[in-house]
Amino acid sequence: MAAKELGQRLREVRELKGLSLAAVAKPADMSPTALQKLERGEVESPSPHRLHRLAKVLDISYRDLMKLAGYIVPREDQPDPARERGNVLLQALSSEKLTDEEMADLAEFLAFKRAQAAKRDG
Repeated sequence: MAAKELGQRLREVRELKGLSLAAVAKPADMSPTALQKLERGEVESPSPHRLHRLAKVLDISYRDLMKLAGYIVPREDQPDPARERGNVLLQALSSEKLTDEEMADLAEFLAFKRAQAAKRDG
């Protein structure tokens, strides 16, 4: 299960950033085929060194990749579950510059979803 989750996250971030397999693999010092196997969840225990290089290339948390790969990671002093939930959204929002119209649409959608939740919970 960990390998699938790790692969899904790697592919998700790579695609959000609009990068090809080769564009990520080369600076991470690996072959596109090896990256593709990771993304498919076919690698049960990826090397921490490889995960570190991928984290740098994709500009994502090495710690998060290690946890997703199933490695034991020491707890942070004050874990922040909200940070982890928002991580994918933050990556999506920072992957390319949003237009003013896109920003307005996102704000409108978020307000709508929060109003729905308030009605449901209220």
